[in-house]
This record gives sequence, C-alpha cells and structure tokens, in this order.
Amino acid sequence: MARDMYQYSTSPRKLEPERQRQTQRQRQRQTQRKRRELKVVEDLPRQEVKVSTAQKRRQTKLTLIVIGIFILLLTVSYRNSQINEKFSQVQKLKRELSSIQKENEQAKVNIENSLNLNTIEKLAKEKLGMQKLTNRQTIYISLPKKDYVEAATEEVIIEKEKNWFEKLVDKIFNN
Repeated sequence: MARDMYQYSTSPRKLEPERQRQTQRQRQRQTQRKRRELKVVEDLPRQEVKVSTAQKRRQTKLTLIVIGIFILLLTVSYRNSQINEKFSQVQKLKRELSSIQKENEQAKVNIENSLNLNTIEKLAKEKLGMQKLTNRQTIYISLPKKDYVEAATEEVIIEKEKNWFEKLVDKIFNN
C-alpha cells in the first residue's frame, strides 16, 4: 500500500474516498468469482437434456414429412426424366418414319417411270435383244368352239367339325 500512496508525477494525486476503493475491490472480487464459477460450470459433465415425448413425436413427424417430400420430389424428377427419354425416342422414330416415307415416294416414282411402255420396249431391245413381231413369226391356230368348262356334277358337302357336346346330342337323337 505504500506504493499506492507514492506519487511519481508532479501533480498531486487525488485521494479516493475509502468507499470507492471498497467498491472497486468488490467489483474485482465479483469478476474473479464469476470466472471461477464459469470454470466450475465448464468442468462439470454435461447434463443430459430430457426431451418430452411430445417433442420427440413432433421431431419424428417433421423428419418423416421431410423424408416424404424428398421421396416425392425424387419420384417426380425420375418420371420427368422417363417422359423426356420417351419423347426423344418418339421424335427419333418420327424422323425415321419421314425418311422412309420419302424413300417410298421415290421408289413409287421410279416404278411409275419404269412402267412406261416406251421405256419397257427400249429396255427389252437394248438389254435383252428382243425385236417386234413380224408377220412371218405369227402362227394362227384354229380351235373348235366347244366349251371346255365342265359343270360340276357332284354336290360338295362341307362338314363342320362338331364339338363333343354336339356329337353327344347327335348320338342321342339319331339312335
């Protein structure tokens, strides 16, 4: 305390009343106590917090709702991906169909062009070496005017195959 009283500067030191000194000391002691108390609290093992059954139910219900929503969104996303995949397949098949239809139309045009009699005659002369008939090559045959179609003399009977019940009924009533 003697040091507290010694003054190093030229201006005189104000003397604090005894009361203020005590309050400062008390404040210092209180902060030290709080620090000690805090240390004691930190050193204690953590106490288990008891959760009521209602809170557990609410937490479980909330967790299930979140999981349900996640599964629902996952399902919707999966279905959308499948729909997109099928749509792309349909578009691909439509493109293939249109290309095949174009090929068919071209083939029809080619067939119609090849069915032209002038074209057929030209191809027959060039590729096969054929020629038109002359009068020397024509042979006439005389046929009697008798009709070569014979009329059917026999009556054709077509029997329908009967099932077991019809056969049984026929045996009963015909005997």
